[in-house]
Amino acid sequence: MPATPKIQSRQLIAQTRIFRVEEIDLQFSNGQQRCYERLLGGPQGSVLVVPMLDEETLLLIREYSAGSHDYQLGFPKGRMESGEDPLQAANRELREEVGYGAHDLMLLRTMTIAPAYIQHHTHIILARDLFPDKQPGDEPEPIEVVPWRLADWQTLMTQPDLTEARSIAALYLTRDFLA
Repeated sequence: MPATPKIQSRQLIAQTRIFRVEEIDLQFSNGQQRCYERLLGGPQGSVLVVPMLDEETLLLIREYSAGSHDYQLGFPKGRMESGEDPLQAANRELREEVGYGAHDLMLLRTMTIAPAYIQHHTHIILARDLFPDKQPGDEPEPIEVVPWRLADWQTLMTQPDLTEARSIAALYLTRDFLA
């Protein structure tokens, strides 16, 4: 494997309330130079939580997604806040979005989305041994919680509002882990 390209320079070229775009000039080990742009993620990353109400039942949510301008079915998720580790962030998001806390939280995998363009990591967390504990969140409307039997995962995959790649990957990771 070749050496990682050397960053010659970097410059923030755009910034909004939640997005930052960076331009980086690179020199590759073979002497080639290129300019790339990438979307910078927050320093903490995000979590996606797979809550198991019991050994057979997943808890999904249906909420508005601005990017697709529709309601999407998926697992609860959110940005990690300063000072949180992935398990703490997962338990907070679970309480805010689903109304449960978890006694048993486990990191299944950390993944990226379009790593050629986005500098961001999502930690996939399995949450078990749940207990009721609804906490206020920042959602503009109540979130619908949708119980689903894990054994019916193939039917879940046919749902037209389940399109987010992270949720689909988390479903397969959970299914394989629990098999």
